[in-house]
Amino acid sequence: MKIRYIIVLMLTFFLALGACSQGGEEDGGGNSENGDSENTSEEESSSESVTIEDAVGETELEETPEDIVVLEWVYAEDLLALGVQPAGVADVAGYEDWVNIEPELSEDVTDVGTRQEPSLEEIAKLEPDLIITAASRHGAISDELNDIAPTLMFEPYPEEGEGDQYEEMETTFNEIAKAVDKEDEAETVLSDLDGAYEDIAAELEESDYNDTEIVLSQAFSANENAALRLFTDNSMVMQILENIGLQNAYDGESFEVYGYTETSVEALEPYQDAEFMYIVQENDNVFENQLADNSVWNGLNFVEEERTHALPGDTWTFGGPLAAEVFAREAANSLSGE
Repeated sequence: MKIRYIIVLMLTFFLALGACSQGGEEDGGGNSENGDSENTSEEESSSESVTIEDAVGETELEETPEDIVVLEWVYAEDLLALGVQPAGVADVAGYEDWVNIEPELSEDVTDVGTRQEPSLEEIAKLEPDLIITAASRHGAISDELNDIAPTLMFEPYPEEGEGDQYEEMETTFNEIAKAVDKEDEAETVLSDLDGAYEDIAAELEESDYNDTEIVLSQAFSANENAALRLFTDNSMVMQILENIGLQNAYDGESFEVYGYTETSVEALEPYQDAEFMYIVQENDNVFENQLADNSVWNGLNFVEEERTHALPGDTWTFGGPLAAEVFAREAANSLSGE
């Protein structure tokens, strides 16, 4: 009986031990599931989506894009300012000719066609995470672009009452920085730009150019005549000149969405007491060619008094923060004769 009793006790013990072991495994399984749930929650919180506001609405990005295609040059510049190389850019050769900033585009950047007619096929080949462009240029192919990747469409030329081009540039730059998780870098870039403005303004004040009135023109041949763009207050470049202590002498009669009035030399007569700053191409200098013997041009005070100031032919007037600093420095050098 004692042996039988002992055997029963041992069987009971082993059965109880097995039940405890099984229960432990179940509890362990439950804890494991809870652990997976916690890990999943941590992963989700570490890759939170962001909402970017552009000219056409809001776009939610689930994760930080790595392969980005840009169809408008200013947004390529914005990415470079943030330390991000785009995967593709429209008209790479044109960008390199006109956008006079550092850093430069990588040799690995793919050309995806012209800004006017980008190649949807070339864009798709790059399998981008994000496309950035201007609404006014590519709004008509918005659906096709969004079929390839989420597309941000900004508008560098605000309508009347919606702010100036400079304000838009800063706003868009910050939104792009948000999209690529580079907001701290954007803050540094804009802070450095403000510091550069202060330094240049101080230099101009020492040279007695503080509050000087400027007429800024980009001139070129049109049907063998001289065409002059005169920049208005809402333009990017005029806001930059104001930031370094200069003033716009030109008072356009109406709002110009692109920031300039296209006109002829006769329009300069009311502003001939200002300093005349201009941009021409070396092979298309209308002041030395079409206007060389023009009595109106030669009779202007700033021409007679040699108060005309040339900017480099590759001066970029529609850029981002890096181009803004380049332009501010070139404008100051132009006035000082450097």
